[in-house]
Amino acid sequence: MTNPKTKSPSTPHRPSQGNRDFRNRTKRNGKSSEAQNDAPRHVLQHPRGNINSPAAIILNPGREKSVLHRHPWIFSGAIKQMDGAPISRDTLPVRSAQGEFLAWAAYNPDSKITARIWSWREDEIIDAAFFRKRIESALAARVSFSNISQEKKWPAFPLPQGEGLKVEGTHINDSSLTPTLSRREREATQNNGMRLIHAESDGLPGLIVDQYGDVLVMQIGSAGAERWRDTCADILQELCNPICVYERSDSDSRLLEKLDKRNGVLRGSLPNSVEVIENGLRFKVDVAEGQKTGFYLDQRNNRALTETLARDKDVLNCFCYTGGFSLYALRGGAKSVLSIDASADALSIAQENLIANGLDTTRAEWQEADVFQALRTLRDQGRKFDLIILDPPKFAPTAAFAEKAARGYKDINLLGFKLLRPGGVLATYSCSGGISDDLFQKIIAGAALDAGVDAQIVHYLHASADHPVLLSFPEGAYLKGLVLRIST
Repeated sequence: MTNPKTKSPSTPHRPSQGNRDFRNRTKRNGKSSEAQNDAPRHVLQHPRGNINSPAAIILNPGREKSVLHRHPWIFSGAIKQMDGAPISRDTLPVRSAQGEFLAWAAYNPDSKITARIWSWREDEIIDAAFFRKRIESALAARVSFSNISQEKKWPAFPLPQGEGLKVEGTHINDSSLTPTLSRREREATQNNGMRLIHAESDGLPGLIVDQYGDVLVMQIGSAGAERWRDTCADILQELCNPICVYERSDSDSRLLEKLDKRNGVLRGSLPNSVEVIENGLRFKVDVAEGQKTGFYLDQRNNRALTETLARDKDVLNCFCYTGGFSLYALRGGAKSVLSIDASADALSIAQENLIANGLDTTRAEWQEADVFQALRTLRDQGRKFDLIILDPPKFAPTAAFAEKAARGYKDINLLGFKLLRPGGVLATYSCSGGISDDLFQKIIAGAALDAGVDAQIVHYLHASADHPVLLSFPEGAYLKGLVLRIST
């Protein structure tokens, strides 16, 4: 999305069409990552076992521990041999070195994550009925999420035609589920966006489904989920009755799985304009070309918190994308909001969102710029703010990128601390799976020390409840955030 003339080779932005982050602009072995995707596929990379035996994944001695602890990934180094002659996307039994059954998993010889587990039950059949059951379970869980999360209790996601979603006899749009609210309260609690399926954490590795009103966006990130792509689309169409199921399988992670990128309509037809309503605010969603699946649903609760912090504050929102945090700050009574992003297209949508919500345009300023450079310019100009939001792109998808990512996180947070007035608040986030909560906090502590400020953590933040984290899969806790107050 970023205009090429504004891109900086040293500054990543959220990956999207036409806006690749820094990892994929570098060349390895003389070839770009795009070129490496042309390597031969379905090449068996593990020692062959008994070719005449039924296909199976046999683990090395002692490597069954993580599977027994119900972690859904099996890395290539854990595999002793491959029996039979399986090909990529096959569902295979996983067995210990002694031949004991451990799990059913989707196989991909071209990925470091060679197998992703569907089920630990030997009697489970991985077929269309299995996927229907798992999808129904994920949808039903979203009903309870709206009740157990920090969000207000209201129907979480009305679906098209006034039909709503029916799961196990519960109608999501049933007015009896909605508490008695004033008109203003009702408007502020309107929501029609939610993550319906969250991959491994919902027992469906590699499958993500987001809802924006009456449009569902499906993203497939693994070879196993690719095998069941059409089956899942049919089930979603039947259960949710959207006007469109759109596929955004164009993330860079597909390159690691040796899968081609794909973007287009799977079922129905995509309307000319897609909108998500979040706590009463309306946001245009670029389903076809926007970042991720079009919007950042995982930050819903954190955006709402920003609204409570913004009254009478001068606010700086960096990596603002289509203005989510900015609009919440303005509705919360911010004195001014400066929003910076490298993407001209995203900023254009952000300004449309501002006008569509009837917020005061005179309190909003939009700047197309490299955020790293913009922060330095603001520092040199002596600008100061009361509330700063740093929500950068994914600097480290895996721990292998952690060292380089740590420098980027420290840089922007150091500058953020220096731009705060005494008593100011910094809300800082990382969506990098390769950066743990502990490491992120250490990075921010180092930034505060170098900035010469004393900072207190007042909130630990994570993704909203529709992005659950499986206890046996800590990698699912990719989003972490801190709200810090510096001393006066």
